[in-house]
Amino acid sequence: MTPEDSRYAKSHEYVHVEGEVGTIGITDYAQKELGDVVFVELPQVGTELEQGDEMGSIESVKAVSELFAPVSGQVVEVNDALTEKPELVNTDAYGDGWMIRVKLTTPEEVDELMDAEEYEEYVEKEAGK
Repeated sequence: MTPEDSRYAKSHEYVHVEGEVGTIGITDYAQKELGDVVFVELPQVGTELEQGDEMGSIESVKAVSELFAPVSGQVVEVNDALTEKPELVNTDAYGDGWMIRVKLTTPEEVDELMDAEEYEEYVEKEAGK
């Protein structure tokens, strides 16, 4: 189930906004496509990201994929648990598998992203169903 309280990018990242902070990770669909995640490379706290910037990479048993910032902001927290347990992305993409938190610099960008229903339709089209 795609959480209704988050917004989604076509590159399969989500952002969950609380106040002026956005929690970013990859969607459940993305982790399933990747397979078993073995390594996650994330930006450091203090990094300024623009919407669409590469913010790191994720490595699975199948491939290495870039991660892109769905919104602009300054990194205020990084999920260090993923260093030891990258598989959290697989087991709980929307919970313990979050990647970074950013202080939003352009909050209106969130409104440009897809909502849960739009994202599910997008995924179905992409999967060719």
